[in-house]
Amino acid sequence: MNPTVTINPATEDVIERHTKLTNFELSEAIENCHKAYLDWRQESLESRAEVIGKIGKSLMKHKDDLAALMTKEMGKLLSQSHEEVELCAGICEYTAENGPAELADEDRDIDDETRGIITYSPIGVIYGIQPWNYPTYQVIRYSIANLMAGNGVLLKHASNVTGSGKLLQKIYEDAGLPKHLFRTLVISHEQSDTIISNERVRGVTLTGSSEAGRMIAQKAGKVLKKTVLELGSNDAYIVLADADIEAAVDVCVNGRVYNNGETCIAAKRFIVVEDIYDDFRDAYVKAMSVLTTGDPTSDEFDMGPMARKDLRDDLHKQVLDSVAKGAEILCGGEMPDGKGYFYPSTVLGNVLPGQPAYDDELFGPVASLIKAKDAEDAMRIANDSRFGLGGGILTTDTDKAIELARDHFDTGMVFINRFGLAVPNMPFGGVKDSGYGREHGGFGVKEFVNIKSLLIQK
Repeated sequence: MNPTVTINPATEDVIERHTKLTNFELSEAIENCHKAYLDWRQESLESRAEVIGKIGKSLMKHKDDLAALMTKEMGKLLSQSHEEVELCAGICEYTAENGPAELADEDRDIDDETRGIITYSPIGVIYGIQPWNYPTYQVIRYSIANLMAGNGVLLKHASNVTGSGKLLQKIYEDAGLPKHLFRTLVISHEQSDTIISNERVRGVTLTGSSEAGRMIAQKAGKVLKKTVLELGSNDAYIVLADADIEAAVDVCVNGRVYNNGETCIAAKRFIVVEDIYDDFRDAYVKAMSVLTTGDPTSDEFDMGPMARKDLRDDLHKQVLDSVAKGAEILCGGEMPDGKGYFYPSTVLGNVLPGQPAYDDELFGPVASLIKAKDAEDAMRIANDSRFGLGGGILTTDTDKAIELARDHFDTGMVFINRFGLAVPNMPFGGVKDSGYGREHGGFGVKEFVNIKSLLIQK
């Protein structure tokens, strides 16, 4: 079986070759995870929480090594890799502090003769298929919640961040998590399908594209297994007439290029009301045009490379297709020469329906500018999408923004006068082609549990 090869996207040098598991080794790993789960499920909520807290501390202990490896494998700025590890440690801390209360038994009065108890029981081994753009966070987000719930966890990480997945297993075990309870699997796509159908595996979670989500949901559905899907999006950020343009530009630039623009919940479509469109466009293009790309381990640059050559090629094709259908390049948009999978910060104007820049997800540092007549028209355009993960509103009227977000924005998350990043105590997830299910905020620990009703005669 061909090994999995990781490549540094800044230099195009091979980092490491990782041997895939044989079918026998994979079966053994699944069985060992199930056996570990049978013991783990009997641990008290408080005992599980204690180990989760130690995983957070172990992440911080290994922060420098983990951050350096993430940057080396997928090209994000080293400073942002450190931020990612710190966020993940915070998720562990939040889960350790709040998990026992979230999963505690609940008493219900039924009638004079009957009382009820609701319990949240673990169900078994949960299989996670995770992407490369946040090599630590994507894993922490589902695994920590499920370990807190009492489940076992298997991970198929994206092949280009295999080393990060392996290091996370070591970090978990160094923290005292029982061996085999969390396992990183280096496997093929064909082997992945056998995991979904394996009777020991009770649930599947995927973070990835809408197309991948459909395939995984179909395969899991055939064997009646629950899925949680966090899929792509083309999040719209609405800039209203009363917005502080300077502040709005700052939010919209960072929202587009953070993590090299490779974020499912990044700001991607910028819908600006016509009263301020020209002023915002000029300021935004100016700010985007001066951003620099280069060595992600250096503090001198604003962005590193894209994670893989094929991803950069796909993004550039989307830009060219959009231009062929009427969009105009306001800055960037040229494929650079030289080593590394770099792509310039790019702004497209005259973005209209039928163009990839309007309809699809552009997973890289390319922004789509769209003019709206007014706030109502801007919201119409924002919701004119098959996606529904996140979105944003830029305005000085916060109360109005809250009303628009609550009553009209058809997404799972809305960010007002800021760009989107995960927060441990708030739910994360989307609607429509952006998937279903929620993580964080106490919701993730209940996605893969048996919500069990006990009815007791008094």
